[in-house]
Amino acid sequence: MESFLIKGGVPLHGEVTISGAKNAALPIMAATLLTSEPCVIRRVPNLSDVRFMGRILTWLGAKVAVEAGTVRVQAKKIKGQGDYDLVRKMRGSICIMGPLLGRLKQARVSLPGGCTIGPRPINLHLKGFAALGAKITIESGYVQAAAKRLVGTAMFLGGRAGSTVLGTANVMMAATLAEGVTVIESAACEPEVVDLAKFLNAMGAKISGAGSPTITVTGVKELHGAEHEVIPDRIEAATYAIAAAGTNGEVTLKGARADHLHAVIDKLHEAGVAVERKGANLLVRRNGRLKSSDVTTLPYSGFPTDVQAQMMALMTLAPGISIITERIFESRFMHVSELARLGADIEIEGPSAIVKGGRPLSGAPVMASDLRASAALVVAGLAAKGTTRVNRVYHIDRGYENIDGKLRHLGARIRRVEES
Repeated sequence: MESFLIKGGVPLHGEVTISGAKNAALPIMAATLLTSEPCVIRRVPNLSDVRFMGRILTWLGAKVAVEAGTVRVQAKKIKGQGDYDLVRKMRGSICIMGPLLGRLKQARVSLPGGCTIGPRPINLHLKGFAALGAKITIESGYVQAAAKRLVGTAMFLGGRAGSTVLGTANVMMAATLAEGVTVIESAACEPEVVDLAKFLNAMGAKISGAGSPTITVTGVKELHGAEHEVIPDRIEAATYAIAAAGTNGEVTLKGARADHLHAVIDKLHEAGVAVERKGANLLVRRNGRLKSSDVTTLPYSGFPTDVQAQMMALMTLAPGISIITERIFESRFMHVSELARLGADIEIEGPSAIVKGGRPLSGAPVMASDLRASAALVVAGLAAKGTTRVNRVYHIDRGYENIDGKLRHLGARIRRVEES
């Protein structure tokens, strides 16, 4: 396994190009299973999760070619079962179920894996499939859905923590080839759902309302091939913005979408960080001293749970007390104990972390537990004095394209080494 060795204390300066969004690319790749015709997807990030999805599509029978950020898929003949050894490694792989059910009227997929950030059940996915007329069974670690025909209907997909992004995507994909009209209430509003709907409509689907809590899908008999460019990754953009603020640097985020980052930009402003639009880019720099700020994660357009850990790392540097409340996932404070190894003063009380900021951080060996925790530890290591070693960086490679190379381009002293 590999680690990052970071010598902190260097302000980041320069420009960084934001890659395509992983959480948009994965369901869009899965959606290519809905047609036998060729599909071309551009601005696809080079990530381990994307490579896993390519292997899953290949295993299902599709032809997949990847070259310089462009993925070409043709799924002429496919089978309806996902391989356990592939699917178990990545939660996002569950989004193959909707396309398989839509096209083949049957799907058998292993229950998925992913980061250890608390239970993320797929009951809302299955609820949506059942509403379309599928019979659902779970046996021996596999979930199976089958139907003679799928029929559109009205359904409510809200859950305990709000809407479900992958559930909305999965049901939306299945409904494109259902008979009649499907109305999804309490649909996820994330930009990644909108991007998927845009791709599906380019394939010939009839979807309206994406980006709102009510999505309407009018079923069609078949879909055709299409070309699409994936949206920029708002979580990657937020991470580099926070890294710039944490190191007291000045960084231009090339291609970042401010309209996808309203909640993050608002909290950065509150914390004393200036974020300015510069054409199609965002310029991030400190606007004086960092200030404490309270954050509560919420479904979009609220503050994203995927930026909670990075924001916590920033708040350890801000004098005063910040309260970070996690409303989406139950176990997403695993980075707290590792930040404490760097000198952070954080106490957990129920769903909230109380950050007593302003104490200087100092380098130490730390262990990444999940994708976004890894990013938080890198941010903290960049701001800390001395050397920080972040172990198990395979987590971060799941969601950040060439993060060490991009950070070195901004002046960071970071290198990838083999774990000792």
